[in-house]
Amino acid sequence: MLGTEIHYSDEQAMLADSALAFCREHSPTQAVRRQLLSESGFDAELWSAMVALGWLGMAIPEALGGSGLTLAEAAVIAEPMGRHLLATPFASTQLATQGLLAGASQAQQTVWLPRICQGLVASVALFEADGDWDLTVLGCRAQRSADGWVLQGRKTLVADAGVAALLLVSVALDGAPAIALVATANLPPGALQRETVIDETRRSFDLKLDGLCLPAEAFIRGAPAIAALNAIRNGAWLLASAEAAGGIAGVLDVVLEYLNTRVAFGRKIGSYQALKHTCADILIGLERSRSHVAHAATLIASGRDAEVALRMAKAESGDSFCFAGDRAVQFHGGFGFTYDCDAQLYLRRALWLQAWFGDATHQRQRLADALWPLPQAGLATA
Repeated sequence: MLGTEIHYSDEQAMLADSALAFCREHSPTQAVRRQLLSESGFDAELWSAMVALGWLGMAIPEALGGSGLTLAEAAVIAEPMGRHLLATPFASTQLATQGLLAGASQAQQTVWLPRICQGLVASVALFEADGDWDLTVLGCRAQRSADGWVLQGRKTLVADAGVAALLLVSVALDGAPAIALVATANLPPGALQRETVIDETRRSFDLKLDGLCLPAEAFIRGAPAIAALNAIRNGAWLLASAEAAGGIAGVLDVVLEYLNTRVAFGRKIGSYQALKHTCADILIGLERSRSHVAHAATLIASGRDAEVALRMAKAESGDSFCFAGDRAVQFHGGFGFTYDCDAQLYLRRALWLQAWFGDATHQRQRLADALWPLPQAGLATA
């Protein structure tokens, strides 16, 4: 039987309250809409405030300048970010951090992790044009040359690459997965091209790697590379699920305000039972998502295998957030489809998060394989 262990400390509750207050102050709807119009989508002053709070180094050991906590605390921060549509490179930087912690050499960690604590933006470049969510299936390659290793291929959906100083790029090296640590300052002009994605608060880029030469010490290879990819994947599932749970809460805020304001046929539309039932369904989805996230975070914090719990959290939160966003648009009627309506901002974020690192259908297929494996050929079944 699957466990439902959940540990949520007083320190995490205090962190959640602090993060909620911060996001409420710094990310009202007006600020989100102003950011939509900016080219970089990056607020340096806001980022500096997050650095001052110690959020960037939360999961980094104290010896390297961090707080020595875990990704579970980062997930606590991610939920209010989703609730208020705060758009920063926080998640991207946390994923790069997890990759470095899980697979990088001591020398590589010493170079990059203290700088991340001080505000360096990092990201990961793992997706390719074929859309395969298996991170070990790689088209990009590193070929040996006289000066080191030359990269070939391209990556897509590289979040926050426009403001990142470091990219962790997955490539095939000697026929096995590896990770290249690429300083964006060394990229040739035109290597990064902005992509158009459903959530305009995100900045996503296409990365062309052809001809980029790196020294051997810029790679994570062998078993550490696999460990790094798994850590990045798990981190993405947890942070995306936590942000989606926050997004559901944000949708409820928008919906309830509208239902208690809009009047039709002499009554506030929130008094109609059909709308009450849907709001209850959204709330139930929120509570389910939060429970899944808390359980997965508990397992990660204790160092246990969390894959099943993470896949469940990703599937539940993704579907629930998309449902909530869709219903919010419908509740607002014809106005809900317009650019001026805040409901569509949440629906866009929901669609982005659902697909990021594997949608709900993908997660459930993998869960079926993990929980109910097919019998081996030639063996009798009960």
